[in-house]
Amino acid sequence: MTLLVVGASGYLGAEVCRRAVAAGERVVGTYHANPVELAGVEARRVDVTDRAAVRALVAAVRPTAVVSTPYRYDDWTVTADGAANVAYAAAEAGARLVHLSSDALHGGRPEPYADDEVPTPVFAYGAAKAAAETAVRAVDPQAALVRTSLIVGDERSKQIRLCLDALAGRASLFTDEARCPIDVSDLAAAVLELAEGDHAGLLNVAGPEAVSRAELGLLVARRYGIDPAGLRTATSAASGLVRPIEVRLDSSRAAGLLRVRLRGITELLAP
Repeated sequence: MTLLVVGASGYLGAEVCRRAVAAGERVVGTYHANPVELAGVEARRVDVTDRAAVRALVAAVRPTAVVSTPYRYDDWTVTADGAANVAYAAAEAGARLVHLSSDALHGGRPEPYADDEVPTPVFAYGAAKAAAETAVRAVDPQAALVRTSLIVGDERSKQIRLCLDALAGRASLFTDEARCPIDVSDLAAAVLELAEGDHAGLLNVAGPEAVSRAELGLLVARRYGIDPAGLRTATSAASGLVRPIEVRLDSSRAAGLLRVRLRGITELLAP
């Protein structure tokens, strides 16, 4: 298989590349600002907002499968338009597409969200991810669309770094925001399995255990042997930010469909 990873300079994209190289695949990874320097990966620079450039890249690489991970939190054109351009080019080339989406497109509620629930975004990033899904599904109905949550792992994870900053008093973690964190290696394995399969449509792929961001900080403290007394906390409600509060993804379908075991955050951050 020739695998094209769009967004290979990101935390997840880099892990997908590493695992695919280890499996003996030809891997091409794209970047925009931060060069990709991964052993065995052919690095290509591309601006995903430039449809012609994306089409030219895909036509040159001739991938069997494309994993689409690029996003920019505050940039609609990268998150939404970029995803549409990648989907268009992949479909044009007849390549299998796995598109990475997010739980951010849900509005938040106590009950878990099923795989195919309609997006209810409450802020711009969530709306951009919802728009990306709409475009991908319209262009390529056979694509797999993965809705995931907070991606954790080592100190390269921005979620882990945020927790470490909060434990050092440099940031705050919300006590009222619930998510279902997933380990980067579990998610990468799931993505590669989907790239080789034929699942079409939406699929929740997140950890089975929901925790607040503050609880995640306590687990990180335990994992790294840090005194949790210094943990700074706040509430999303009091912050004035408009973003979803409780977002729990029901990933039971993925757990039954995929070979990879999606581990809970308590297990992942055990001392």
